[in-house]
Amino acid sequence: MRVLLAGFGPFPGAPLNPSTAVAQALARRRRPALADLDRSVHVFATSYAAVDRDLPPLFAKKLDIVLIFGLAARRRQICIEIRARNALSVLFPDASGRRSPTGVIEAGGPDALFGQAPFHRLMNATRASKVPVRLSRDAGRYLCNYIYWRALQQRASHGEPLVQFVHIPALARQAQRPLRRNKKRHALTLSQVVSAAENLLIALASARNH
Repeated sequence: MRVLLAGFGPFPGAPLNPSTAVAQALARRRRPALADLDRSVHVFATSYAAVDRDLPPLFAKKLDIVLIFGLAARRRQICIEIRARNALSVLFPDASGRRSPTGVIEAGGPDALFGQAPFHRLMNATRASKVPVRLSRDAGRYLCNYIYWRALQQRASHGEPLVQFVHIPALARQAQRPLRRNKKRHALTLSQVVSAAENLLIALASARNH
């Protein structure tokens, strides 16, 4: 089973983007449930042009699963996104300085595109890692929403791989140090997010097999 794990590079306001570290760490995980997954990693530059350039050749590799991570620094949970909206920010530029002139991805297009993954199964699998997680219907108006929209479009013409976008919160500075059980969870660590992402990927692979 061919799996693409993807994250983003830095962007204005986020000189270090943890989505890349999550994707790379997940590709290195070794568990029997992951043994049959041929995992590759791609890091997208945080620009609309990079998404448009890079996605088509990646999907041409006949992928089974596409799992993309993005940063939502103001959120406190892992968010499994259900849909991508036909919306773009006209205020915030991408890393290349480009802004949307219209506020939409496709003029005259549908209001939203919906993923086809088993969302509640993914949420339950992720929650088994003892991290806060929820389903989300709002992927924002920036590159995360944009790449989810474009990936769902690509899905229809490339053998219908399972496509899922996941927002992760800003991580604790001591990324590998677990938080004490009795302390308030202000931020997740990298190891916690990767463990949760591992369970989510296993659930995706199980769904793809059936």
